[in-house]
Amino acid sequence: MQTTLENPRNAKSDTLPFSRNNPFQAKVLKNINLNGTGSSKETRHIELSLEGSGLSYAPGDALGIVPANDPDLVHSLLMEMEWDEETDVMINKQGETLPLKEALTAYFEITLLTKKILQQAAAFTENEKLQQLVLVENAVQLKEYCNGRDLLDMLRDFGPWKASAQEIVSLLRKMTPRLYSIASSMAANPDEVHLTIGAVRFNAYDRERKGVCSVLCAERVQEGDTLPVFVQPNKHFYLPESEDKDIIMVGPGTGIAPFRSFIQERAISKAAGRSWLFFGDQHAGSDFLYQNELEKYQQNGILTKLDTAFSRDADQKVYVQHKMLENSKELFEWFENGAHFYVCGDKERMAKDVNEALISVIEKESACTREEAETYLDNMKKTGRYQRDVY
Repeated sequence: MQTTLENPRNAKSDTLPFSRNNPFQAKVLKNINLNGTGSSKETRHIELSLEGSGLSYAPGDALGIVPANDPDLVHSLLMEMEWDEETDVMINKQGETLPLKEALTAYFEITLLTKKILQQAAAFTENEKLQQLVLVENAVQLKEYCNGRDLLDMLRDFGPWKASAQEIVSLLRKMTPRLYSIASSMAANPDEVHLTIGAVRFNAYDRERKGVCSVLCAERVQEGDTLPVFVQPNKHFYLPESEDKDIIMVGPGTGIAPFRSFIQERAISKAAGRSWLFFGDQHAGSDFLYQNELEKYQQNGILTKLDTAFSRDADQKVYVQHKMLENSKELFEWFENGAHFYVCGDKERMAKDVNEALISVIEKESACTREEAETYLDNMKKTGRYQRDVY
C-alpha cells in the first residue's frame, strides 16, 4: 500500500523553498536491512529521491524527517480513554484543528513524558499517587518516572481522568523532526540522499517500546512511499577545504553514515589526501555495515586504511578505541602531518572512550604529560582538526 506522511498543516505552496516548516515529500527508492542473519540489530539503508526539490547538502550535513506515530500506540490511547477518533481538537495557538486520531498520529509527541506534562495533568485527576509525585520534594522520583515512559503509561497509571481529549492533547508538545547524518555524497548521487538508520526497540515497564522514526522506517515505509524531509546543515562537521589533507574517521555502528558520505565525496573529487576509517560493531559476519563498498574503496586506494573491531567475536571485547591504541605510533604520525580527526556515534560511552584513547596516544607517542596531551587535542579542536558528531 502506498502511504504518504502528509504535513498535517494546510499544504504550503510548492513554490516556497522546502525547509523544516515546509518539508519535501521524498520518494523512497530503496529500503533494505544492512544486517545479516542472526544479528541482534536492524540497520536500514534508505535511499530517497530529492528530484525536483531544489534541496542540496554537503558531506557532514543531516537530513530531518518529520515522522508519524505508531498506529498501534495511537489505537491503544483511543481505546484506553474511550475517545472518539473523529473529534476535532485544536492543535496550536492559531486555532487550527485536526481530527483526534490524525492529531495523535501526525502532530503530537506521544512517546515522551516531561515533568511539565505530569504537573499539568495532575489538575485532571484526583489520583493520590500523581498528586504525591508532582510535589516539589519528589522531583527526583518525578524525573525517574518520566524516563522511558510515555503518554499511555501516564493515562493508565493515574486515572480515573476528568479531562476531555482536548485538555489532554493541550498538554502535549508538537512532534519534533528526527535528524540523521546523511550517508551519501551529492556529487556521487545527484538528486538522491541516503540514510543509515538503526531501528530502536526495547522493553520497559512490561511493554515493547519503539523509536518513533526509526521503526517507522524499519516497519512501515515501503519503496514507493514518501517521507517528509528537509536538509539540516552542520557547520561543525565537514571535510577539510584542502583535498591534500589526510582524514581519520571513527564511526562504529550507524556512526559510519557521514563517513560513507566523506569517502564517496573524495572518490569523486579524486582527493590526494589519505583516509583512514575505524569501524566497529558486534559481529563481523552480520554487522559489518557497507562491507563490500568499504573493501572496494580500500582496494581502489580511495580508503588508505580500514581497521575494524567486532566486540562479540572474541573472548575479550574489542572496540574502536582499542584499535586506535594498537595503531598509536602511526596515528600520531598522521596527526603530526596535519590529519583531521572525526568521530561519529554514541556520545555517552564511545565518544568519551575515543577521546581518552586519543589523549593516551598523544601522551605516549610524544612523551608528554596528560595535561600537554589535552592541550594538543584542544588545539586540534580550535583549528577544526578534531570534529565530533555525537548523539
